[in-house]
Formats: sequence, structure tokens, C-alpha cells
Amino acid sequence: MVRLAFLIALALTALGGPLSAQTAQPGGGLGTLRLSASLAGATTPLAGGLHWRLFAARAESDGSRPLIIESNDAQPTLTAPPGDYVVHVSLGLASASRRLSLGAEVRNERLTLNAGALRVTGVLNGPGGAGQIDPGKLMIAIYVPERSNPEAKLVDSKARAGDIIGLPEGAYHIVSTFLDTVGIGSIGVGKSAAGANAPTPTNSIVTADIKVAAGKLIDVTLRHRAATVTIKLVNATGAEALANSSFTVLTPGGDLIRELIGAFPSLVLGEGEYVVIARHESKTYQATFQVQSGVDHDVEVVAKESPKQDNAPAEAPKPDASGQD
Repeated sequence: MVRLAFLIALALTALGGPLSAQTAQPGGGLGTLRLSASLAGATTPLAGGLHWRLFAARAESDGSRPLIIESNDAQPTLTAPPGDYVVHVSLGLASASRRLSLGAEVRNERLTLNAGALRVTGVLNGPGGAGQIDPGKLMIAIYVPERSNPEAKLVDSKARAGDIIGLPEGAYHIVSTFLDTVGIGSIGVGKSAAGANAPTPTNSIVTADIKVAAGKLIDVTLRHRAATVTIKLVNATGAEALANSSFTVLTPGGDLIRELIGAFPSLVLGEGEYVVIARHESKTYQATFQVQSGVDHDVEVVAKESPKQDNAPAEAPKPDASGQD
């Protein structure tokens, strides 16, 4: 395992300049604070992904400390009037702080983060092997196990696959949910700002338990098994889809997966067996289908009613022409 500082220096430099930086050049009568941060055991300063904040050391009546200045520069130069301050730096969920007194001087401070990092990669298994999943199609949540909480404590619900996420040393539970960015015809699916269907969580969920060590990067690959299915109601196999149809997709046990409407709605499903109920012109039809990971396909529900029984009375037997009993 290589040192995390070197990896972050390469990977996080691409994050660009500060989002809300308020840096300044040394000025007369003011104190100048030059800041940098490194991971425990590393000598190279971090090159990105940091958020710096400088607070007044004296707390307000409500216990809060006034924020003086903040920056997203990796190594910011901050200026402030002489006085007592608390400097705080964060890298993902990891952070460090230090109390200091600043005079009319130039002062260099380096804070040490007792942290490691996590990078999650998602792949989709299929007949031809495993292909990497677009990070925008995954929702990553990070939990910290707790003895009193069997479901663990959620600490980050918006982690992004492929990013290097700073974490304090310790154990974590990772949950990756495959997102449906197709979802054509889904009922109740929200819209994005652009008017398209917003990504919807699917039933393809993969979990992992990991341990993060200070100064090291943990690479985790999570393997999803899912496929895109397009559902159609047809009069006969291979015929055109019937418009004004609605569909309900269920597990074999009857758990609702998704409701859809339209001639040929699509959705992403985890690998397994499903039941689909189609409705058209007050009539209901049903079919079962299988989903194989990485194999996108159409599911046709044939609009065929169960054969009706003939309710006509049976004909009476004709007498025997031979006259024999």
C-alpha cells in the first residue's frame, strides 16, 4: 500500500481552485498565517480536497465561535488582526484543529490529520465480464458501526464513487445503490432541473465492511448485478405494444418494486425473478420473467385471457339403433 499523501496529491489536484476562498497577501499591521496539512506519518503536504476555517478563540454567549475567514486552497495564506484563534481543517470526514496566538508576524502552521481514505469503484457483472459503472449511476452511503445501533450511524449519504474520501481511522460499513437513470414511464419518479427523470434507487444494493488505516488509501470494488428491462403489453408475441397500458412490477413474494405507465416503459432491476401485472381497458394480464445481470432485454406480456368454459348443457345420448340393452 503506497502512501496516501502521494495518491491524493495526484488525484485531488484536478478538483480545481477554491470554491469560497478568501485569501489575502501579507499586510502591514496584520498577522499572516501560512497553512498546510499532511496525513499522520507523511511528510508531503496534501495538495487538495481541504477546507480551512479560522475562528475567533473566544466563544460567543451561545457557545459558538465567530468565523473569521475560510478557504479551500490546499496551502492558503490568511491575514487577520493579531489575537487568539482556532484554525480548523477538514478532509472529507476527517478533521484537525489547533488553537494559536497570532501577532503582527508571518507564521507557518502545519496540521496533521490522523486519517486514511476510501475510494469506491462500482462494476456491473455480465456475460462478458465486469464493466465499470458510471459514478453518476451509484449512490454511496458510509456508516460507522455502533454497539447500541444494529443499523449503524450514517455519516455520509452523498459520497461519490471514484472520489478519494478522507476518513478518520476506524471501521466503516459501505452501501452502494445502483441508480436507475432510465426509468421511462415510472409513476412517482421525480424530475431533474432539466425536466428529465431524476435518478431513482433500484433494488440492486451491494454492501461492504472495511477498515481504514491512517495514512493509507483503501480501494473497494463493489460488484452489482442488474440489467435494464423494457416491458410491453402485446396482443401476440412480437406484435406492437399496446398504448395506454399500466404495469406493476413485483417480487415473487408480492413486494412492490415499481409502477409504470406507457406503451413500453423501462426500468433497471437487480438480477432475479419478477412478476409483472399489466392493465389495459379494464382488463388485467400477468406474466413472470427473469433478469440476468448485464443482459438488457424486452419483456412481453401477451394480452390473452384465460379460456372460458362452455356452459351449454351436454347432449343427451342417442338411443342404440340395434335395440340391444
